[in-house]
Amino acid sequence: MQEIWTIGRILKWTEQYFKEKGIESPRLDAEVLLSHILGRERIYLYVHFDEPLEPAELARYRDAIKQRVQRVPVAYIIGEKEFMGLTFKVTEDTLVPRPDTEILVQAAVERLRARGEAPRFADIGTGSGAICLSVLHFLPKAQADTVDISPAARAIAEENAAALEVADRVTFHTGDLLAPLAGSYDAILSNPPYIPDDDIAALAPEVRLKEPHTALAGGKDGLDFYRRLTADAPALLKDGGFLALEVGIHQAAPVAALAVPSFSRTEILKDYAGIERVVIAWK
Repeated sequence: MQEIWTIGRILKWTEQYFKEKGIESPRLDAEVLLSHILGRERIYLYVHFDEPLEPAELARYRDAIKQRVQRVPVAYIIGEKEFMGLTFKVTEDTLVPRPDTEILVQAAVERLRARGEAPRFADIGTGSGAICLSVLHFLPKAQADTVDISPAARAIAEENAAALEVADRVTFHTGDLLAPLAGSYDAILSNPPYIPDDDIAALAPEVRLKEPHTALAGGKDGLDFYRRLTADAPALLKDGGFLALEVGIHQAAPVAALAVPSFSRTEILKDYAGIERVVIAWK
């Protein structure tokens, strides 16, 4: 007689298994993976604890469990990540969008809205397009250019733009930082690689082993890309425009200092945990 695995039973087993394997959020990961396999919202799991899984569903779920204990991020397993209330396709060619980056998006939307009805901005190192496409979603008349050094990441961002119905307002470029851009912008946004080279080895396995290294490594002190952006961005900004940068822990003051010679003023914004996370430099 075939063993019966109900939703409640498999979740309990998976949570314990993930704990034993050192997974940071065992219950949440178990629920997200199972709800994806079943094509249901997570709340469905809680009101259908006694519902048995079909053999095909169980097989797919076991495969997802196997990937997770191999430290594949949940977002890569299910192929998507929610950000700013929107759903983005992600692959191992793109960084997984983090909640902290929503601070950058919210700041950009507020300040771009004050620049007029149809602002123009650029997003550097766009990855999945999470920053740029979110801003376009909340500013229906804005126009954007994006740059990423990875053609594979650019392709994912283009897919996301089409899915979010903003593709007609964004132009994608493949290249190095600001090099492909011309003209003038109300803002330049970026969440560049900022992990110091010596710190890469200490990152969580999900990040160190699975996410693209080019989206993480920021040079010896983590500030390589900030040096280039703060030096080169003013030439592409309109008067009164701004450069908005996500930064790592303890990097806000050094990055603001880099901007001082080329910008009139700077401001620093904190994330949900009270960590200084975004530097805005005004031309």
